[in-house]
Amino acid sequence: MATIDIKVPSPGESISEVRIAQWLVKDGDVVEKDQVIAEIDSDKATLELSAEESGQIKLLAEADATVNVGDVVAKLDTSVELTAKKVEVKKGPEAKGQDQGAKGQEQKAKEQDDKKPEAAPAATAAHATPVAVKMMEEKGLSADKVKGSGPNGRITKSDVAAYVSGGVDAGAVVMNGWGGKRDQKRAKMSTLRKKVGERLVMVKNQTAMLTTFNEVDMSAVMDLRNKYKDKFKEEKGVSLGFMSFFTKAVTEALRLFPNVNGQIDGDEVISFDYADIGIAVSSPKGLMVPVLRNAESLSLAEIESGIKTLAIKARDGKLTIDEMTGGTFTITNGGVFGSMLSTPIINPPQSAILGMHNIVDRPVAVNGQVVIRPVMFLALSYDHRIIDGKESVSFLMAIKQMVEDPTKMVFGGKEPGEVLLGL
Repeated sequence: MATIDIKVPSPGESISEVRIAQWLVKDGDVVEKDQVIAEIDSDKATLELSAEESGQIKLLAEADATVNVGDVVAKLDTSVELTAKKVEVKKGPEAKGQDQGAKGQEQKAKEQDDKKPEAAPAATAAHATPVAVKMMEEKGLSADKVKGSGPNGRITKSDVAAYVSGGVDAGAVVMNGWGGKRDQKRAKMSTLRKKVGERLVMVKNQTAMLTTFNEVDMSAVMDLRNKYKDKFKEEKGVSLGFMSFFTKAVTEALRLFPNVNGQIDGDEVISFDYADIGIAVSSPKGLMVPVLRNAESLSLAEIESGIKTLAIKARDGKLTIDEMTGGTFTITNGGVFGSMLSTPIINPPQSAILGMHNIVDRPVAVNGQVVIRPVMFLALSYDHRIIDGKESVSFLMAIKQMVEDPTKMVFGGKEPGEVLLGL
């Protein structure tokens, strides 16, 4: 009997233990080579554990157990799969197999008929985000009842929430949740969520965090986007969103105010001649902050493409440790969830984070006249130990000016005329 030990892989440096989030197979199951058998939860990411060969698996650790990196958590008997294949080949020519084959065909047809009504979840999964699929399952909703607003009609979390809030299928909603009972449920906090909590508390306790605010008139960017978004998507292959404009403005502002891009390490200050921008994205497992490398050298199309790739990986749980470490500055957009204003918490060991919010038509004064303009509130949280108040306010003002006049992003934060005159 050939047996293979399945060990816990290392998610990254400095991580010595992980939690088995869930087993995707049962003890005694026969699995195929490279089949995902478990999800491993670390303090930085959730990883997949795959079978190295085909065979029968024996589980040695319980789900939700904390284990050390390198521990043997399962064994794989590779001889079982080989034996099963030989028996299958031997039975093929036997005459008595005709009756069994006929019965097998009938049984398969019956199973297929039984499964026909259950085809909806597969279609749902194909046209909805994982979070939306889970919500629809909990509410007892069918995908054909919910209209998707995402790319290619993909159903999102907000689409399901909007459908439910409209009072449709209220009975299903009540029976699956708020049914007047007083039950309680306890679940162990995930390693990732626990670590995030520890880091946030550490930031509040160990940094001199302050937040400064400003407002941005989004008219110029919105006009530019509306004018060129179709041509941009046709030629570049990606949609033109607001995040690329803010990312570009941030990289130019970081060049003008390098301390905002710096970090404190003991008694030393580390400065960087590049901008690795962390982009906070929502995923089924919570908020993830993958990093867009060398964002200062990327075009708007490359920024949009990079963000889209990272967001898809976050949604599918495919982000690696390397893709979530090493950022020098972070941008978070609470506006996609309707946030008007917030004080974002610094992502350590970084020294600052920019918070974007929703765009709302507001009355503003322009040349002595009250006009309605689309306005976004911006928030910059920063570590006062390394960044002075003047720098933080000036940094945020630079972003405001570049977003309100996008041509300044091309000319390093200056007016085209100033560049032409060498000012």
